[in-house]
Amino acid sequence: MTLDLRRYFSEFRNADPARIHLAAHSHHFWPDAACEGHRRSLADATRLADNKWEPIFATLIPRLQRGIAGLLALPDPATVAFAPNTHDFVRRLLSALPVPSRPRILTSDSEFRSFSRQIARLEEENLVAVERVLAEPFASFPQRFAAAAGRGEHDLVFVSQVFFNSGATSGPLDDIVAVVRNAQTLVVVDGYHGFMALPTDLKAIAGRVFYLAGGYKYAMAGEGVCFMHCPPGFAPRPRDTGWFAAFGALSSSSGAVGYGTDGSRFMGSTFDPSGLYRLAAVLDWMDEIGLTVEAIHAHVLALQELFLAEIARLGVQPLRDARLVTPVASGVARGHFLTFETAAAQAMHDRLARANIVTDVRGNRIRFGFGCYHTADEIAAAVGAIAGALD
Repeated sequence: MTLDLRRYFSEFRNADPARIHLAAHSHHFWPDAACEGHRRSLADATRLADNKWEPIFATLIPRLQRGIAGLLALPDPATVAFAPNTHDFVRRLLSALPVPSRPRILTSDSEFRSFSRQIARLEEENLVAVERVLAEPFASFPQRFAAAAGRGEHDLVFVSQVFFNSGATSGPLDDIVAVVRNAQTLVVVDGYHGFMALPTDLKAIAGRVFYLAGGYKYAMAGEGVCFMHCPPGFAPRPRDTGWFAAFGALSSSSGAVGYGTDGSRFMGSTFDPSGLYRLAAVLDWMDEIGLTVEAIHAHVLALQELFLAEIARLGVQPLRDARLVTPVASGVARGHFLTFETAAAQAMHDRLARANIVTDVRGNRIRFGFGCYHTADEIAAAVGAIAGALD
């Protein structure tokens, strides 16, 4: 059974009623609650002026930490730190790696640019040594990645929960953590395409794994609000550090730069807090209507199945001729978008855009994303519009 949450997304939907938005994986619509949260941030800024930061740190951030901890089954909400983007966290993690030796990094060939571009640049200067495991074939990736991680030769193991360019997953996160033998290795999961899309339980590995994600996609809160769960004891003093990281610091008689022992050690500096308001509003709205990640995930998978069935029924040849990259076999985990590989991806994207059908293209791969603001009847109609635009 699918959901019908259209009434909760009226501001985004009514802004362009003719738009067919199939890019929830790229820029997810905000529910009306998030829009109201954004307005509340402005109201508080005007009302409190200089004093706005006190309730942000005393009330808003702890509320969000508890909400995120609940969604991920984290035992201690204080391990959650916030930043405007995940690249801030990537830099700080990299700055915590050992020197002067050349840090050894294990990752996949399908990481998002916030990480892949950064380590490629460091490679150019011979500052890091990177081992990349091919994401495809997806079925064997968990075993191949675990075999590489199990050799114990890395300072950093970094992998996506859901690969941004396919929708495939890296497999059970517990299995990755279990094979990392070196107790000093930083284990990091990029959960941007997993958080609030795939039900995620980090309870068993919360003491060992960093997990980073943000509000721009399935958390429905827009840009500027990202977070990272920081397991206690790992990377206690990142060299890339902002003054907010000193908030929980203990005084040191040695005069060394102090850090908090919780997630605050990865905090940066002054930021726009409006995203925090939006994310808090989303979590409150979900609690109010009883909406769960499990229900959203089941809804989206059903829409994907309908989308593929309609493509077959209507004979949308350009998509039938393309390679469906996303694994869709029964029982195989996948994210909330479908990826098709074709040399005509860009041309297809452009033709759809001219028909006000919003998709996303990455090289020779075109992606169609689905969210809780879509309904089954809209997906069927969308495929009909796609067929007409590509005819």
